[in-house]
Amino acid sequence: MEDAYARSATEVLDLFGVDPAQGLSEDQVAQHARLYGKNVLPEERRAPFWKLVFKQFDDLLVKILIVAALVSFILALINGETGLTAFLEPSVILMILAANAAVGVITETNAEKALEELRAYQADIATVLRNGCFSILPATELVPGDIVEVSVGCKVPADMRMIEMLSNQLRVDQAILTGESCSVEKELESTRSANVVYQDKTNILFSGTVVVAGRARAVVVGVGTNTAMGSIRDSMLQTEDEVTPLKKKLDEFGTFLAKVIAGICILVWLVNIGHFRDPAHGGFLRGAIHYFKIAVALAVAAIPEGLPAVVTTCLALGTKRMARLNAVVRSLPSVETLGCTTVICSDKTGTLTTNMMSVSKICVVRSVEHGPVISEFDVSGTTYAPEGIIFDSTGTQLDFPAQLPCLLHIAMCSALCNESILQYNPDKGNYEKIGESTEVALRVLAEKVGLPGFDSMPSALNMLSRRERASYCNHYWENQFKKISVLDFSRDRKMMSVLCSRKQKQIIFSKGAPESIISRSTNILCNDGGQTVPLTADIRAELESRFNSFAGKETLRCLALALKSVPMGQQTLSFDDEKDLTFIGLVGMLDPPREEVRNAMLSCMTAGIRVIVVTGDNKSTAESLCHKIGAFDHLVDFSGHSFTATEFEELPALQQTLALQRMALFTRVEPSHKRMLVEALQRQNEVVAMTGDGVNDAPALKKADIGIAMGSGTAVAKSAADMVLADDNFATIVAAVAEGRAIYNNTKQFIRYMISSNIGEVVCIFVAAVLGIPDTLAPVQLLWVNLVTDGLPATAIGFNKQDSDVMKAKPRKVNEAVVTGWLFFRYLVIGAYVGLATVAGFIWWFVYADSGPKLPYSELMNFDTCAMRETTYPCSIFDDRHPSTVSMTVLVVVEMFNALNNLSENQSLLVISPWSNLWLVASIILTMLLHVLILYVHPLSVLFSVTPLSWAEWRLVLYLSFPVILIDEVLKFFSRNSNGVRFNFRFRRNDLLPKREVRDK
Repeated sequence: MEDAYARSATEVLDLFGVDPAQGLSEDQVAQHARLYGKNVLPEERRAPFWKLVFKQFDDLLVKILIVAALVSFILALINGETGLTAFLEPSVILMILAANAAVGVITETNAEKALEELRAYQADIATVLRNGCFSILPATELVPGDIVEVSVGCKVPADMRMIEMLSNQLRVDQAILTGESCSVEKELESTRSANVVYQDKTNILFSGTVVVAGRARAVVVGVGTNTAMGSIRDSMLQTEDEVTPLKKKLDEFGTFLAKVIAGICILVWLVNIGHFRDPAHGGFLRGAIHYFKIAVALAVAAIPEGLPAVVTTCLALGTKRMARLNAVVRSLPSVETLGCTTVICSDKTGTLTTNMMSVSKICVVRSVEHGPVISEFDVSGTTYAPEGIIFDSTGTQLDFPAQLPCLLHIAMCSALCNESILQYNPDKGNYEKIGESTEVALRVLAEKVGLPGFDSMPSALNMLSRRERASYCNHYWENQFKKISVLDFSRDRKMMSVLCSRKQKQIIFSKGAPESIISRSTNILCNDGGQTVPLTADIRAELESRFNSFAGKETLRCLALALKSVPMGQQTLSFDDEKDLTFIGLVGMLDPPREEVRNAMLSCMTAGIRVIVVTGDNKSTAESLCHKIGAFDHLVDFSGHSFTATEFEELPALQQTLALQRMALFTRVEPSHKRMLVEALQRQNEVVAMTGDGVNDAPALKKADIGIAMGSGTAVAKSAADMVLADDNFATIVAAVAEGRAIYNNTKQFIRYMISSNIGEVVCIFVAAVLGIPDTLAPVQLLWVNLVTDGLPATAIGFNKQDSDVMKAKPRKVNEAVVTGWLFFRYLVIGAYVGLATVAGFIWWFVYADSGPKLPYSELMNFDTCAMRETTYPCSIFDDRHPSTVSMTVLVVVEMFNALNNLSENQSLLVISPWSNLWLVASIILTMLLHVLILYVHPLSVLFSVTPLSWAEWRLVLYLSFPVILIDEVLKFFSRNSNGVRFNFRFRRNDLLPKREVRDK
């Protein structure tokens, strides 16, 4: 029933044909069950496991690798190869792909847990009236029309319309649904206003919320998927996971690389068609297969097999660093997404604020001798910790607040007229509340005021353990006074009172809404001297003025405190006792902004990131908080920057677009509005980070490019999010953004390193094929270089330090290619040198090396006809392992020098020394040790077709390898200078790599 909130209780009961005194009959229950269904959130059909596995292989580069592995294996069998050599290359490739697939399947399985955990918020049982009798039934058996009774501690079993109040009031904690920091008072009256949100439906009890005060009866109006919780489930199901910007760019880069590889492979094969009939191959078909094998080796060389693994490793390293910043990453790709975030939609309560209600202002009457003189005090401290200082109106610290009569009696009243508990949790290392936030704030205030009569009071309290200190002063007053009777808060009185006795005196302490307390007061306690004087019209007007200032301009939640002496012997309290009170003072409290939020927001603005505050609170409260934060000082006022959800929905489409571009504050929102905001921003090509903590936030968290849940939030929100903030702190998001940008920069660097290395291998094979010389590298040697000697330094590049100006640059565009045209040109230049140096090492051994045969170059080119003619050297010289060992060693060493080039994209090695990344230095040393191991340990040297090198050969390796540093230094110089930009455009009109102009949805 969609509009139960707008109908009277009688109308709703008539609609379901139910008598509120009898409940539904068995026949009606059966009929309604058929009509409306069960009160359960159905399980969503999961994708079969095999589909999840196959989905991980739906990538062009992966498919090419699989084909290359299979072809390599088939060709090895055709050539009669058996044992380890036939299986090694395809097996290693398939193992790498299987490992990546496993990571993908685990990630997708975790994503489905959010829907399962949503069911945990459904109630298990309900107290139901049927056939005139109350009984306790499983909540799943409820049907619309059932009469249900709820009381303190009950979890609401379905969406229900209030029909009868069985106590003074009913309060419900519906934070998981609306994000409101305080419990909500429910009422029987219908809601007539249009465009209502959950917060306005004060006569509806929502499924999954918890009753915190009172007792009432209600009629079920929605079950299962037709509840507010059900609509959240439906919204989550409609949300498809967005592809991260890095994944998009890597996919595009993979497609581009695949086309280049296919072109080069075909070209190599076509160039050598004339050699198919060479007698050395034993026929045209065998010649074609031989060169086809070279083309496959070329494909394996060109594809960076280790790239997925290295990307995963780099992101994992980033998550470890983020964990130290209190940001726990659940989805690895989201680490990088943070780096290009353009808008952060931040929840107000608990993220920008501490979500710990604190008293910040106290107002008392100082004296009335020459007219009413009001004193105001400021209270520091923004958490539940009993640590804070009280300042007078001049800003002077009060050393002994409890010596002032009004502050002393405010502390007494705060401690005694209170049902909450403040305690220290040693496991979490913080102070926790049990009960209403406003009452806990008063307990903390009592601790900050301290106790009278001890000159050493502040220092003495600080000597207590945290567990003892939590409520020491409160316990003192509770031991001094004996509670006799309590008159609970009610809606009509808007106050509560407690009767206490001490030393043959009985006193009533009262707290409540200022207008209620002031109207019931006839006297007032003065802070100078502690005398009690009559409350005159002038004093009353002055107090009301201060209250309006607190509640209006400063948007503080205000409570007034009062007391009254009564004759000894009274054992109960009645409403008549709550008159002729003595007014003590006025306290103003708020959910204070976190101290570090202002600087964090300013960092966002410097980094080109816009922050939109999203909250379920009312507009004036949220605007006041934004002013208190101080990060919105650049806005003269919030006109045109602040909108309620209803105001925004009523705007025409064009004005909505303009409003989105200026929006800084979005108030009175419910779950659907958060998701709507994310979708609207994404349509404007924004990369959106959304924070949240409640069940209500889950759809928006899942829809956002990166969902950020609070550590103190619900399990559903955490499961739907990509990242969880352990400390619930907005400043942590900003630190994580900086880390995300650094990770992207490092990702670019290791992609550059791996691709330039692979280009070198392609050039090596291509040039050897074109020149007609023997294969410079065996496939198993290429695999070793790709996986081990490329992988270790590439991973270590992920440890490059964050640039000092990383948060001064604007966010990169979503459609910005990972590799631009100029960068790709640099890859080609470095890769070409790597390939040519490798071939040069191979030729050097045959033509110039003292340990080699010193053949004429023409003999080397005609090696395949050696057996057909007379030569002065044995043809077996072409099977010698020395030349391929020299070329493989050149390839390894040149790539180690190239790894040093990637400490920075544009900075010289003279500026950023190798010692800035000790992990990279260590990986280079380890790689070289592994390479020396396979050269000089016999079983390994046979497996990899290599042999030990002489000193002369090592010297040649160094001569050929070191120039790669000099070449890249020249290219970096061009990049740093304006000439480099012009050079850049000379080589491209647009990026060589494909880019998407429109954001993929």
